[in-house]
Amino acid sequence: MTESKSPFWHVTVLTLFPEMFPGPLGHSLAGKALEKGTWTLEKLDIRSFTRDKHRSVDDTPFGGGPGMVMRPDVLDAAICDAKARQAAAGLTPGRIVYLSPRGRVLDQALVREIASEGCLTLLCGRYEGIDERVIEEHRLEEVSLGDFVLSGGEPAALCLIDAVVRLLPGVMGNVETAGEESFERGLLEYPHYTRPPVWNGRAVPEVLLSGHHEKVRAWRLEQAEKITQGRRPDLWSDYLASRPAPKVKKRRARRASAEPTKTTATPDGNGGSDEG
Repeated sequence: MTESKSPFWHVTVLTLFPEMFPGPLGHSLAGKALEKGTWTLEKLDIRSFTRDKHRSVDDTPFGGGPGMVMRPDVLDAAICDAKARQAAAGLTPGRIVYLSPRGRVLDQALVREIASEGCLTLLCGRYEGIDERVIEEHRLEEVSLGDFVLSGGEPAALCLIDAVVRLLPGVMGNVETAGEESFERGLLEYPHYTRPPVWNGRAVPEVLLSGHHEKVRAWRLEQAEKITQGRRPDLWSDYLASRPAPKVKKRRARRASAEPTKTTATPDGNGGSDEG
């Protein structure tokens, strides 16, 4: 019997439809990583925490209005059970995310944050949402996929998990690939081409056939910037704000070429730059 290894990442999903998981996450790279134990998934049926004979998970909203609201007592029991299970497995319970249209929009920066943590709990809401007191009691972090409404939190949870899992160690075959994808540098991704070099009268850009790696990198950056500027002005503004103005770049380049780098001896005898 082989010794079991702790996963790089664990996720507990609280849902009324546990059969929806792992769903597509059981296939391709995520599925292989799940089989290897790189990440683990636990799904808890919220309905199993009800105490009445009708197994009611929701009730009418105070103040009136359409739809139903998920009950705080049922959700509290589910969340507490998830924490207890994680602790019993030797895991440190991490953030609890409630998938909600009013939450922070999921972006690559948040995905990286979650991937760096060992444990996550996802609460999938239904109906008109959940009782606000649960959010306050357990300090739930609300996260949204975007400005649209889904029938429940499960599809959003699947997307979030997939985005995280592909960043875990050993999941992606080519480590360099992750660093060049959309949003990793604050830009959308550059165009891709493969064989044949000419298809339907459309030729692959010559620079990609040149074998000149520096020119290829420069072309790809130029294309990524052009696409981002045209399609996502919001990302483009953030990208520009995070980088020196063109004039500053030119001044730095001129100074670097005109003045050789000065070095000073460090205490251990190694040379070091005199600039911080």
